[in-house]
Amino acid sequence: MNIGELCSLAMQLGCEVKTNEPLSAHTTFKVGGYCEAFIDISSSDALRRLICEAKASFINFCILGNGSNVIFDDRGYSGVVFHIGSMMSDIELLEGGRIKALAGAGLNRVCTFACDNSLSGLEFAYGIPGSVGGAVYMNAGAYNGEIKDVLAEVDVLDLSDLSIRTLKRENNGFSMGYRDTSFMHSGLIILSAVFELESGDKSEIRAKMDDLIGRRKAKQPLEYPSAGSTFKRPEGYYAGKLIQDSGLRGYTVGGAQVSEKHCGFVVNKGGATSEDILSIISHIQKKVFSDSGVELECEIRYIPYE
Repeated sequence: MNIGELCSLAMQLGCEVKTNEPLSAHTTFKVGGYCEAFIDISSSDALRRLICEAKASFINFCILGNGSNVIFDDRGYSGVVFHIGSMMSDIELLEGGRIKALAGAGLNRVCTFACDNSLSGLEFAYGIPGSVGGAVYMNAGAYNGEIKDVLAEVDVLDLSDLSIRTLKRENNGFSMGYRDTSFMHSGLIILSAVFELESGDKSEIRAKMDDLIGRRKAKQPLEYPSAGSTFKRPEGYYAGKLIQDSGLRGYTVGGAQVSEKHCGFVVNKGGATSEDILSIISHIQKKVFSDSGVELECEIRYIPYE
């Protein structure tokens, strides 16, 4: 099977298919070249079937969610991008203060759904520009909250044997730390997640969400494309403060810049390339280590051409 035949199968399975698709249109950084095929996945079973065929035919593929923590190479991606997005974004209210969301559901929608049902615990995630799959994958967090605090179970597709199974927190089915999870090291694709929340007052939940989104807008450079915080917070320090102290506020390479508003963000001021961004990240890491001895670990996932 070649890529064209895989695309035909995808359409038979109800997926939406685009060829020679610009990846800059599917990442919040707005950079990246073209991929040979971009397939919006219609269901978990469709994803399993397509991955099975891609593996059997040695077709290069990657999984993409909202693209909010990703940089694609300027040359694009030599293969197929399987996109878990709006076609896999249903949200469902379960018993006992639980919400089940498919991996393509945006975090803001899930937070709003929780609020509408007077459920508290996800307020911290309101404004994080990602989908459920990516948020679980990296244990996204903000304002003293993390996904691990409310995550009860996860449905996954195992790339090793293409089985679909449920991992439960109470059975130690997964581990999660600061911006690090077992999902990042195990070849598991997140299909859905169940969040365990607490009953609360809807107006108080909404007020907290509004407060946090207000803080984001005031402190973060949301007016420019970026991938959010560029680096993990080093223990005992703040990445933005270290970068500022190294005199890198406003440091620019091509169209990419260390934000003048918040040094923890690298932003696309216009026309930035992946090479520009990666060059800035490398320079920051070297300069901060030279000045403070602290090694900054990048949060952003770089996907090479092949």
